[in-house]
Amino acid sequence: MLQHVYERASQARYLSKLIIATDDDRIYKAARSFGAAALMTRSDHLSGTDRVAEAASSDPAAAIVNIQGDEPLIDPTAIDAAALALLDDPDVPMATLKKVIEDRREIEDPNVVKVVTNLAGDAIYFSRCAIPFTRDGGRGVYYKHLGLYVYRREFLLAYSNLPVGPLERRERLEQLRALENGHRVRVVETECESLGVDTPEDLERVAALFEPSLRMP
Repeated sequence: MLQHVYERASQARYLSKLIIATDDDRIYKAARSFGAAALMTRSDHLSGTDRVAEAASSDPAAAIVNIQGDEPLIDPTAIDAAALALLDDPDVPMATLKKVIEDRREIEDPNVVKVVTNLAGDAIYFSRCAIPFTRDGGRGVYYKHLGLYVYRREFLLAYSNLPVGPLERRERLEQLRALENGHRVRVVETECESLGVDTPEDLERVAALFEPSLRMP
């Protein structure tokens, strides 16, 4: 699965370098086995963003993209769209992606994070619950958050020092740290589908799209 994520990310036009950052020796060795650049990080990070910040601290890149290793269907054009959102607006410190939920079962699935935005396209809130609530009982449009982030380097390096607020603790969603501390998060809509692998059932769904070696034993 990790190799699929790496190979798809390699096709993005606006990425100049790819590094797999991990605190797990097994992941490090797997990354090296298929030729990826890999970096061992500390094991005490509270979130993936904190890990990426450590990796970025020794790199002069002006913008850093955080692609999670459990997103084997991530589309390279979606990566580029998120990167361009940051590059096109110098006042935005962080950008991410959303997609219309087509499978209604995902609306109530806490492993599928939902997002609502304001009219400017900035995030209002991320939640594992179905947001927004439709009071009249209609079938409103819901957006799921795709696990990819783009940061300006200065913002990313300062991120780990931002206070962890009650919403982040309650939802267990690291992106809420930015909102709770008053920072904007630009959310770009994409039509590209993605599937985060959070459960054995998710792995089975993804495995059906790839070679048999990804299937659960």
